[in-house]
Amino acid sequence: AQFKVGYYLYAILFLMFDVETVFLYPWAVNMHTLGTDGLLCIAVFFGILVLGLVYAWRKGALEWK
Repeated sequence: AQFKVGYYLYAILFLMFDVETVFLYPWAVNMHTLGTDGLLCIAVFFGILVLGLVYAWRKGALEWK
C-alpha cells in the first residue's frame, strides 16, 4: 500500500526530535557536576532543538492535509 509523503516526513521529524530530547537526560542527571558550562551547553542544544521545531512548524511540515 502506498502512503502519502507527509506521513513519512512527520515520522522522520518525530524520530529526530525524540532522539534529540533523549540526549537531554544524561545532562539532567549530571547537572550538579557540570556547573555553569554544562548549563550553557544544554541551553545552546535546547535552543537549536527549538529553532528546528519552529522552522518545521512554519514550513507546514507538522500539518496533516
